[in-house]
Amino acid sequence: MTYKFGYIAVVGKPNAGKSTLVNCLIQNKVAIVSPKAQTTRNNILGILTTQTYQLVFIDTPGVHKSKNALDKFMNKNIRSAEGCADVILYLIDSTKGLEDFECDYLKSLQQNTDVEIVIILNKIDLIKKTKLLPLLQKVSELGFEFVLSLSAKTGENVDDLIQLILQFLPDSQTKNFVYDENYYTDKSLKFMVSEIIREKALNFLNDEIPHGLSVNITKYEQKSTLLIVEADIVCEKESHKSIIIGKNGAMIKKIGQSARKDIEELVNTKVYLNLFVKVKKDWRENLNFLTEFGYKNEDW
Repeated sequence: MTYKFGYIAVVGKPNAGKSTLVNCLIQNKVAIVSPKAQTTRNNILGILTTQTYQLVFIDTPGVHKSKNALDKFMNKNIRSAEGCADVILYLIDSTKGLEDFECDYLKSLQQNTDVEIVIILNKIDLIKKTKLLPLLQKVSELGFEFVLSLSAKTGENVDDLIQLILQFLPDSQTKNFVYDENYYTDKSLKFMVSEIIREKALNFLNDEIPHGLSVNITKYEQKSTLLIVEADIVCEKESHKSIIIGKNGAMIKKIGQSARKDIEELVNTKVYLNLFVKVKKDWRENLNFLTEFGYKNEDW
């Protein structure tokens, strides 16, 4: 019997469906999902292990131009993932097409990497197949050999993607897996709890609050039959704080109830969740706040 192992970087614009694809591949909720750009801020590993192979998918922040220190942190994560990958998947939202800056990005990627790059045309469940032809033509003009259309939401053609990735990885006569076969992510439960809270806040608040929202776990205590969690939802303006709290505390209660349900499913025990809202003006530009909230960068 032979074995395969590899790191696969999942790259693309914000909202291309990277986190949805990783969750689909792993068949577990590894990364949070929301309609807002830059929902994913950290590189998150999704680990798919079978008897004969282990594929480690690196879910990355969306490719974008840096406007603040947090953006620089996210872009560095993308470069780091690309640098260590055995295969790179570049996702394109097929309903929106390929922008000019993406073409430049992909040309640069071709020139600066020697690993296989697979172009993924995602969200084909939302577009007629005939409308994919112009996009396929545009990608082919860039000179990419491997292009695959799929739907991360429905799972259509996702198995084909796995088989394609396996073709690029060398065989090993010994089991060369890096991670415990029971692990499906590298992130701690505490990190995942904070992400669940942030996901609920992003989804319930919709467009009312911009990207300047983070979650800081201030208490995480596991008792025999109860997990106690206290967390700050951090925003940048006083006006945002009142929106997050809502009239008579309705919004913060809604966020907490939904988050608690998902956290209980994650940790398989009862959860006491207490949420607070704190204002940290311009925290995305403050290196001390970024480090405190878990966005650590060795260059800071």
